Amino acid sequence: MEETEKRGTHQKTECIDWGGHVCGQTPITANNETWKDILVKNAHDGLPQPSPDCDRCSVISGECLYYHYGCDGKDDRGWGCGYRTIQTMSSWLCLNQPPSVSRRPPPSLSEIQQTLVEIGDKPDSFLGSREWIGTFEASLVLDQLYDVPCRIVHVRYGKELDQAVEDLHNHFLTRGSPVMMGGDRDNSSKGILGVCTGKQGSYLLVMDPHYFGCPLDKNSLQRQGWVSWKPVASMDQCSFYNLCLPLSAKK
Repeated sequence: MEETEKRGTHQKTECIDWGGHVCGQTPITANNETWKDILVKNAHDGLPQPSPDCDRCSVISGECLYYHYGCDGKDDRGWGCGYRTIQTMSSWLCLNQPPSVSRRPPPSLSEIQQTLVEIGDKPDSFLGSREWIGTFEASLVLDQLYDVPCRIVHVRYGKELDQAVEDLHNHFLTRGSPVMMGGDRDNSSKGILGVCTGKQGSYLLVMDPHYFGCPLDKNSLQRQGWVSWKPVASMDQCSFYNLCLPLSAKK
């Protein structure tokens, strides 16, 4: 629930777990791995195309990490999916940008909030809050931290999402970076890693950051639908949508 076009009531910092436990474990696993060591890389690899009639399929190039609720021991259920999608996008920039461009690690939740306050987009009261953020804030964070501007594509209604399919094909073919998507009625932030088009319509490769629990492997994430192809027609037909396309270096 991340698009700022539909905000919730601010909640106070004392209720936020900024570094607690996930499934009874600390962010250090039994094998002395940190939480960053167990984030799944390219969780979409091996996923079959959504339909045999798809004759055009465009997906991200390079590698990205699957960030989700609680993956760093911070319980952000109900408000943090926009932040997690930004982290996934940032992981791609960190892993795939040329050496001449900033390749800093993905920002933490608090670093994302601090960045938005420092550039003047949010007031000081935003720090430590559970306020949702969306595609606009994502564009500001990526520009500030990675010097990568973003293009925002606005779609008035879900039933018009097919109009953005060509933008997505072109983006993945020329830029190759993950895209962030969110809306108003459908206000759940999601990462878009690809698009497929065939005679029966188009499909989006969705990386859903709403999973919360113990680490899952790639096969489990795909089997449980956290990374999956979704028909464009299955999106909320009455919700508007915004797509944040990072203008990363051309391939």
